Amino acid sequence: MARITANGLELEVEQFGSPSASPILLIRGLGSQIIHWPTRLIDGLVDSGFRVIAYDNRDAGLSQKLDGAGIPDIGAVRDLVRKGEAVRVPYSLHDMAADGVGVLDALEIERAHVLGISMGGMILQVMAHRYPGRVKSAAIVMSSSGAPGLPAASSEVMDMLTSHPPKTDRESVVTHTLMCDRAWASPLYPFDEAERRNLIGRAYDRSYYPEGATRQLAAITADTSRHRSLSALRMPVTVIHGTDDTLLPIEHGRDIASRIPNAVLVEIEGMGHDLEGAVPAMIVDHVTKLARRVT
Repeated sequence: MARITANGLELEVEQFGSPSASPILLIRGLGSQIIHWPTRLIDGLVDSGFRVIAYDNRDAGLSQKLDGAGIPDIGAVRDLVRKGEAVRVPYSLHDMAADGVGVLDALEIERAHVLGISMGGMILQVMAHRYPGRVKSAAIVMSSSGAPGLPAASSEVMDMLTSHPPKTDRESVVTHTLMCDRAWASPLYPFDEAERRNLIGRAYDRSYYPEGATRQLAAITADTSRHRSLSALRMPVTVIHGTDDTLLPIEHGRDIASRIPNAVLVEIEGMGHDLEGAVPAMIVDHVTKLARRVT
């Protein structure tokens, strides 16, 4: 583990594999941490010849928290977005994309393959457009372009996404998070409940910080234009999405792929908004094929 300065912030970074191998940067989703990456995925990428670089996003894990930025009202942000009015949030997905580039700068890596899941896939879309020379290839997993008209999650699932446990003690948080995880789990690749409970507990012990997730969600909600820039991407792109994603239905993945020239769309039957079972190995396989498209 190492804390580095990237884009003016202190970010926690971990590296796996040979320093001389081809670098791949992993970008996590909303409120999650490095430890949420499945070991099977990281080991699979290392075995496939990658130098894996994973980091905690700002406001999550062991990276710098932006306590002074305040806690935005997500409902108010959504209302302003719906009305087409200007929205001020603590930071943007553009800022978070600059964080990822800052990690590459700190490690003196000129170009890297990049894999982003969920919010991380949104950050990657912005990164690929704003910093195309830094992204060798882009693997966008279970994400969205944010384009208007895409189907939303059910109200029940959205309520879970923004809900909080009744108390903030460890057991209450673990029980609540487990309930939420079940709502967007993969029907064909169910998680082991005891293993997931253990992971949630480890994440709580490492850093329980819901305020940061709220600021990250505000950044997602306020970003309404990235879909317009996807047609400009020229690096190899693979979009991977589950057919049973209850948070971001399959249409979101299809939309991203339709906007990017020559993008490859991979639909995984029975996969939800989760990385369990055989899914990590599938992603490793598709990322390896994607890297071979780089000239």
